[in-house]
Amino acid sequence: MKRFNWISPVWLLLIAIVSLQFGAASAKSIFDELDPLAMAWLRMLISTPILLAIARPRLRQRSRAEWRDVLCYGLILGVMNFAIYQAMARIPIGIAVTIEFLGPLAIAFAGIRKLRDVVWVLLAGVGVVLLGWSPTESLDWAGVGFALLAACCWAGYIMISVRVGRAWSGISGVAVGSIVGAVLFAGPGIAAAGPAVLDWRILGMAALVAVCSSAIPYALEMIALRSLRPSVFGIMQSLEPAMAALMALLLLNEALTPPEWLAIACVVAASAGAAWSQELRTPPAAG
Repeated sequence: MKRFNWISPVWLLLIAIVSLQFGAASAKSIFDELDPLAMAWLRMLISTPILLAIARPRLRQRSRAEWRDVLCYGLILGVMNFAIYQAMARIPIGIAVTIEFLGPLAIAFAGIRKLRDVVWVLLAGVGVVLLGWSPTESLDWAGVGFALLAACCWAGYIMISVRVGRAWSGISGVAVGSIVGAVLFAGPGIAAAGPAVLDWRILGMAALVAVCSSAIPYALEMIALRSLRPSVFGIMQSLEPAMAALMALLLLNEALTPPEWLAIACVVAASAGAAWSQELRTPPAAG
């Protein structure tokens, strides 16, 4: 990890965001050949040994509560991956990620105590209205539903991460959670993949997605968070919907309408503003 000390943590986080959304666009590029459920399972299956090698989690002498939390964490992680890929298969990636981002936004808005912070709620609401009003032809409402399921899972993921993070250091919780997700979704994943699971070209793409969407982002985020304030981390993560739309445009030629771009901008601004407000509400740590 010391080899990254010369790189700004902000740049590390930006690389992680680009890598994550590049992986998402790469995954969608082969949805015609590989079912989204199979891709979600292969992503967890392939990324698990990489994450285990990085994290090297301590498995012995764990309490029943710690195992219960990490099992729930793995279940939520698996459902979230499944839901967002199902959404991306039906609606533009930028819109899917923007809707998914409503999950962490809801968590941030739950802590609002001052009237000035209501502006971020209103801004996010404008973004949601613009997405619903967007003139995109035949917006798949099943895709919207899957994106909302992913948003709920992301909110649950954040809340349970607090408990998992206390007991499982670094990304060890993510590594063990990936094992849980890969095991739970093995049956449906293999059935959905069918003969495609034996195609080395598709397996190569799945490996690329696993590395870009899981291994690289989690590792770089772990390094960046050692010297980055949580508020800055939140503001940087706010770029994800816009980066998702940009990657989809560059790799898949998935163009959005001006109202959709404006909706994404509203959600990005609301998320960044909520993170900034959280910084103002949090008292400085003693010492």
